[in-house]
Amino acid sequence: DMNVEFWKKHQNTSLEDATDMFHKSHVDVLALAEKFTSEELFSKGVYKWTGGSTLGSYFVSATSSHYDWAMKKLKAHQKNCKSK
Repeated sequence: DMNVEFWKKHQNTSLEDATDMFHKSHVDVLALAEKFTSEELFSKGVYKWTGGSTLGSYFVSATSSHYDWAMKKLKAHQKNCKSK
């Protein structure tokens, strides 16, 4: 699983470094998304490799859905650290 490998890779990454990496990747993915038109992002069948989906749904999966998951994990970790 990609999330497990990512987790293993960053066990020694500081919160400050992780935050910096997050912001950089966010800027990079937004810059990439802005290169596409609304039709390219949200019309089905534009890119065959997306199957029956749209390119926009891939951006959502790779951004907001993962951000929501990561923020929940960070909040849980911060609570755990404070209670020790």
